[in-house]
Amino acid sequence: MAYEDEPKIIHKHINVPDIKRIDVYEAHGGYSALRKALSEMSGDDVLNEVKSSGLRGRGGAGFPTGMKWSFMPKPLFPKYLVCNADESEPGTFSNREILLKHPHLLLEGFLLGCYAIGCNHGYFYLRGEFFKGYETMRRALAEAKARGFVGKNILGSGFDCDITLHVGAGAYICGEETALLSSLEGDRGQPRLKPPFPAVAGLYAKPTSVNNVETLANVPFIVNEGAQAFRQWGPEKSPGMKIVSISGHVNKPGNYELPMGTPFREIIYNYAGGIRDGKEIKGFFPGGSSTPMLTPDKLDIAMDFDSVAAAGSLLGTAALCVFDEDTDIVSVTHRLLRFYKHESCGKCTPCREGNDWLVAVLSRLAENKGREGDADLLIDMASQIAGRSFCPLGDAASTPVLSGIKNFREDFEAHITNPQEERIFIPLHSNGHH
Repeated sequence: MAYEDEPKIIHKHINVPDIKRIDVYEAHGGYSALRKALSEMSGDDVLNEVKSSGLRGRGGAGFPTGMKWSFMPKPLFPKYLVCNADESEPGTFSNREILLKHPHLLLEGFLLGCYAIGCNHGYFYLRGEFFKGYETMRRALAEAKARGFVGKNILGSGFDCDITLHVGAGAYICGEETALLSSLEGDRGQPRLKPPFPAVAGLYAKPTSVNNVETLANVPFIVNEGAQAFRQWGPEKSPGMKIVSISGHVNKPGNYELPMGTPFREIIYNYAGGIRDGKEIKGFFPGGSSTPMLTPDKLDIAMDFDSVAAAGSLLGTAALCVFDEDTDIVSVTHRLLRFYKHESCGKCTPCREGNDWLVAVLSRLAENKGREGDADLLIDMASQIAGRSFCPLGDAASTPVLSGIKNFREDFEAHITNPQEERIFIPLHSNGHH
């Protein structure tokens, strides 16, 4: 069956001309889930339906959405729902397409989430560089307000919900939920200590749920069709569909909405048209640059959270980055580490200092001036960052180094041209000049 003819949830109408306009969206069943929820269901009913569906967060962590919502303390008000639209993981671009083409689907899912948790004021945190996405959402929000879907007494139900769009200043760290909340409050975008978790003390120290764009865009289908309809796809513990953002050395890169559990081989060769120029695959990131690289012997792994974890990596955002046989993994790692070094917020020493050192060693390798033992030195340094930084950015930065050397050590050894050169290193606890 051609991809266009296969069942979809979010992508079902995404390419309908002008679906971003409210009239066209409603003509294709838009806002029917919100009407149904407000007229036939309580907030708890919506929450329980999402819980029963098994929908797991599509932003990377894969935490069950309904369970996350259920952690919100009942008697405390106000409560907040925040949509994390700060997509900035290298290789990830599924949220971008939803924002640009299908903003009302996202708005409807967001309103249903607000209704489920008892939130009367929600926030969208949008990536600053992605101004077109903000403009599209701003127009959609204005249309929804004019139609009575946002504001006071929505559809005569007695439910009030206002929405604020907030534009960030382009910091990767603000994709981490507590750093996002700090930024949203007007502070520096740096992660907070957990606990307390946002569900207890989040935005303005009130109970808050932070959900990803793709996660929320699945909610209208679940409310309209029911939890079991959502569960018809995918394995028991990772049900539903997942948008795979495939990029790199493939013939047909792009976003594909596929059932959870689809093997990576099928995604790469059936949907993305295989490796370009008829070359062989060398390796791939299954879920963005912060997930450990996998080798071709893992191509038959199922694309779902648990199967990928069992294979030694993470599904993350399902940003599938593919490299052909001619790719130099040192170049890939060097480029990514320069990104992570630049995006480190500087709050903790392992990430702030460690990424500097990783880039320094990778830079000399990239210039073919590597020294004997550099691969082991990189492993040692990356291991001092992983699990020791304040937030997951340190883990994300160390991952390409550790998995790159583990799977493609020969690429790193090939850049060593000064095997006898004496090495002098300045300890990290010195005056910091290096």
